Amino acid sequence: MRKALVVGIDYYENIGSLRGCVNDAHDVESTLERHADGTTNFTNPRVMTGAGADSPISRSELKAAVRELFEDDADIALFYFSGHGYLEDTGGYLCTSDAIDGDDGLPLSDVMTFANQSPAKNKIIILDSCHSGAAGSGAAGAQQAEIQTGVTILAASTADQYALEEGGTGVFTNLLVDALNGAAANLMGAITPGSVYAHIDQSLGPWQQRPVFKTNVKTFVSLRQATPPIATSELQQIASIFPSPDYQLPLDASYEPARSKEEAADSSVPPPDAGHMAVFRILQNYVKVNLVRPVDAPHMYYAAMNSTSCELTVLGEHYWRLVKKGLI
Repeated sequence: MRKALVVGIDYYENIGSLRGCVNDAHDVESTLERHADGTTNFTNPRVMTGAGADSPISRSELKAAVRELFEDDADIALFYFSGHGYLEDTGGYLCTSDAIDGDDGLPLSDVMTFANQSPAKNKIIILDSCHSGAAGSGAAGAQQAEIQTGVTILAASTADQYALEEGGTGVFTNLLVDALNGAAANLMGAITPGSVYAHIDQSLGPWQQRPVFKTNVKTFVSLRQATPPIATSELQQIASIFPSPDYQLPLDASYEPARSKEEAADSSVPPPDAGHMAVFRILQNYVKVNLVRPVDAPHMYYAAMNSTSCELTVLGEHYWRLVKKGLI
């Protein structure tokens, strides 16, 4: 069972209201609900949105919802929040619609307590709010970690930074949704918290808000399954096509179906071979995902027609070992 609580608050009674948080919440919910193939991922995510005066979210309501999210033994319990954040010397807070001073919001320490004590196998906390990087630490400035086993935090900014909006959406959430839609997928299509963070971190320059990633897990869980960029059946053949990770596979013209009239008439040029061409199609798919590169040739076509070879890239060697070990 996968549970998700998705919260977006634009409306604030006493402090400045926001514009893109409700939209962000709906974007995250719609992305998490199903895998790329349409199968169910998070079943009926709970969405709470404070869009206006007729739908405020109070501190007590948010606290009760977060408590409920983390109270059972789900495979994944995921909490996403987009809205105002506040930081003072006693710690950080998630501001709800009824906040007056900021420190009357939901303390991040409460969120961490619910997550740390949760029987859920994986607890994922994703925060797009100012100062959200304070989550998982003690009072402001404290360095001690407060993350128990199975807890992962993805935050939009460091404890002393603001989380920015751009074009009606949070900068962090826009990248988060891109990552979940496949930009952070590995060759199996799996999207993990670590790969999401890597995508966001790489996308934000050194002068922009810096995302924060904190985790205490033994293995990463997949948040969503994207369409793999290469068929698993083809990926699994890598260890049979290449008998060792450093093997250079000899090529010749029999692997390449295309040829000029002169080459077709040249008896010294081997004719296309059906078996070799089938392997060559897989090799070309490997090239597209950076698993294989031609040797001493700018393109696989020339590697075949000039009878050179191809070899695994560093990434290719990594996946070769995974296949060899039966992990794929």
